[in-house]
Amino acid sequence: MPMDVPRQRRASGFGGRLFSLVGIIGLFAAVIAGATVWLLVTDPVTVAESIDSGEVSPLVQSLAGSIYDALVRLLRYL
Repeated sequence: MPMDVPRQRRASGFGGRLFSLVGIIGLFAAVIAGATVWLLVTDPVTVAESIDSGEVSPLVQSLAGSIYDALVRLLRYL
């Protein structure tokens, strides 16, 4: 029996899941970053007030509203 026969490696389900998880987290981070930049451009007063007061809830509400509006428009387009 020859010893130099290459073995086939089993496909690991963990590696595929890990890359999927990293991709989902990366996509989520990109959406949040894009919405933050959009909010800085379209509503700088809310961002400035949030930074000045230290309250993040108005900023989070504006971000959530922007993301929601974008998703609604995307779904209408499709």
